[in-house]
Amino acid sequence: MSNIRLPRAVCAAVNDILQGSHASLEALFVSCGAPLPPPQLSHSTKWKEWLYRAGMDPDVDSLGVLGAILEESMDVAPNPEIASLDEWRKKRDRVVRALEENGLRYYRGGRVLPTGQMPEIPALSQSSKISNIPTKPTEIGDLLERSIKGLRRAMHPLAHRRKGAQALSFATEYDVQDLLHALLRPWIADIRPEEYTPSYAGTSTRMDFLLPQHKIVLELKFVRDSQHARKIGNEIIVDIEHYRRHPDCDELWCAIFDPDHLLVNAQGLRSDLEGNRTSKDGKVTVRVFVV
Repeated sequence: MSNIRLPRAVCAAVNDILQGSHASLEALFVSCGAPLPPPQLSHSTKWKEWLYRAGMDPDVDSLGVLGAILEESMDVAPNPEIASLDEWRKKRDRVVRALEENGLRYYRGGRVLPTGQMPEIPALSQSSKISNIPTKPTEIGDLLERSIKGLRRAMHPLAHRRKGAQALSFATEYDVQDLLHALLRPWIADIRPEEYTPSYAGTSTRMDFLLPQHKIVLELKFVRDSQHARKIGNEIIVDIEHYRRHPDCDELWCAIFDPDHLLVNAQGLRSDLEGNRTSKDGKVTVRVFVV
């Protein structure tokens, strides 16, 4: 674990290059492993203070968190119609200088290492993590987890397209479902969208994606507003009752996309719902991810 104190100058330079709403940046920090709870500060100071705390927490991989947070801002130039490329380059150079002055260096792909330490080059059989040639993960669980956790990153080049190309938006549940479907199709031969589940309490429901070869159902929830955020847990509980009656469902993967960070206690929701659910009608293993 790279538990290294992050200098204030580095945190300030990173604070300056980050772009996005308060909610989107908070979601980014959480997904990258920044320690909880987040500091209750203004937008202008919150991110540098949160990074500094990451460097002071012995249980946090501070360089891993820093690299993951920086990756998009450092590697992806902004749409020139939305932001100045010259300004982005100046802020990027400031981050590079701040890192170098404090004995650190950024490498493309979201890696920050001490000066003089080179990124490891894995063996050919393990090269999928850095190679430009995509290699199928060895386990279906690994593939699904990467795809779900990578949704936000996958959206970025589509929402910030080159000049003259129409930007795509991800404002509804169907938008995000379609993106997830597209990410999985090259790897999974049989994906069946919107199949019906067996009846429960007199009703049946349509599952988002059934992967019959792996006996997995993938369900995506889009948090629309604060009222809906309070109902997500109950929706998934009902889904569990439906899915454990399905003969081709041994595992239920629930991906909750919360773009405005409306879930009050995401970790508590995961703890309450995840695990093995068994009744006289069947059993299912539940996994929950909040993006």
